[in-house]
Amino acid sequence: MNQSTFRTVVLILTLLLPMSVQAADRLKLSSTTSTDNTGLLAYLLPVFEKETGLKVDVIAVGTGKALKLAENGDVDVTLVHAPSAEKAFVEAGYGVNHRAVMANYFVIVGPEKDPAGVGAAISAEEAFRKIAESGSPFVSRGDNSGTHIKEQSIWKAVLGDVPTGKSWYLESGKGMGETLTIADEKLGYSLSDSGSYLKYSDKMDLKMLFVKSSDLLYNPYGIMAVNPEKQPHVNYEGAMKLIDFMVSEEGQRLIGGFTDKFGNKLFVPMAGKPGGGK
Repeated sequence: MNQSTFRTVVLILTLLLPMSVQAADRLKLSSTTSTDNTGLLAYLLPVFEKETGLKVDVIAVGTGKALKLAENGDVDVTLVHAPSAEKAFVEAGYGVNHRAVMANYFVIVGPEKDPAGVGAAISAEEAFRKIAESGSPFVSRGDNSGTHIKEQSIWKAVLGDVPTGKSWYLESGKGMGETLTIADEKLGYSLSDSGSYLKYSDKMDLKMLFVKSSDLLYNPYGIMAVNPEKQPHVNYEGAMKLIDFMVSEEGQRLIGGFTDKFGNKLFVPMAGKPGGGK
């Protein structure tokens, strides 16, 4: 190796070394807007970062986009809430070490006067049917999030298909907080996870009109690492540290103790519990 080539190699190594150190010290997490908007991640991650020295960069999007980022290797680990999509993601080999973390329930929210009579429904399907029959505004996330996926499944069970194109069916394409704000402005209905609604409840007039803990409205969250065999560049070791923290006794205790400013618990820890703690 001549002197010129040696200098070039040294220069390249000098440039690459800080990048590799930086990559090892940072972790990219894709997650849902509900975990971010509620403040849960801002509450949990500083504890993890202090204990491990890893800095976590959060990308908060709907579950569909969060999984797509993980599939493309744009993040190291993902925390989402759509069991069927998570199962397909793992079975396709994109994710490994899937763990159940926590849960809450979906609720149907709407205006206090409740023109569709949702509050009198005996099931989520009946509540959706009442909304459709009344032609009252319904604001959908419309973003392939876990909430959107759940909502679509209920519409298909009730109407045979999602009522896209109906004058009363609106798609926000936004996160849960913004979608709730639009529903509030339209005096309409929406499907929300209970944690997000409680977080924003003091900023709007929407009420929780249908709150029944059922299998249909159960909302579990799962975490998984991006498969390093498909994406060799990911920080797999860091991803496993975060997964271990989230399902640890300490992580579960913190999740169970997380409340909004009114003292409402927003998530139920479920790691290792048969049936997900329902």
